[in-house]
Amino acid sequence: MKITVIAMLFSSVTVFAQQNTATKPIVANKFKAFNRTVSMIKEEGTTVIKLNEAEGPGIAWIKALEFTNGVIDLDIQGKDLLQQSFVGVAFHGVNDTTYEAVYFRPFNFSTSDPIRKLHAVQYIANPQFDWPKLRTDFPNQYEKPVTPAPDPNKWFHVRLQIKGRKVSVFINGNTLPMLAIEGLVDTGGKMVGYWVGNGSAGKWKNLNITAIK
Repeated sequence: MKITVIAMLFSSVTVFAQQNTATKPIVANKFKAFNRTVSMIKEEGTTVIKLNEAEGPGIAWIKALEFTNGVIDLDIQGKDLLQQSFVGVAFHGVNDTTYEAVYFRPFNFSTSDPIRKLHAVQYIANPQFDWPKLRTDFPNQYEKPVTPAPDPNKWFHVRLQIKGRKVSVFINGNTLPMLAIEGLVDTGGKMVGYWVGNGSAGKWKNLNITAIK
């Protein structure tokens, strides 16, 4: 697996002229893990990053990578296990407790419960705005359904577009965002990492980051 960081001279993520590209392989010692163990495994010839299950949230921060605005592309896999699969990406990280994140609840992707179905993709801004506060104070604003629903046990592709406080989340090549919000904080942080929630494991692959200056 490789991370591609692209510094662009234009404000639009669709413009690729006059760019500098630096590509380097990601190895195990390039992660700073919080409350999880990072494993690198091979699946069908592709390197996969894996985090184990544990109590509380966990993050694998990617060392020597700074990101403020741009696009984050990657594939994510969780499980169809009720309240046991919370998988996503943390960004604008300052430390292990101060960051923004977008994550998914795969067990809600295809549920027949109409309430649970609304809670498939979630934005949070820890520590001030975790999901319970957002659900209470801003119902249905920072979490949405994912339609069409991916298979909750298989890989799905995620594209995050981030510019200032604007965050848009696209799934499996869909041209319409599943979630489009104004972020609630300006952390000033630049760290990016793989994120899991309480009791959850997760897997990620094919990460590419396009950073806009």
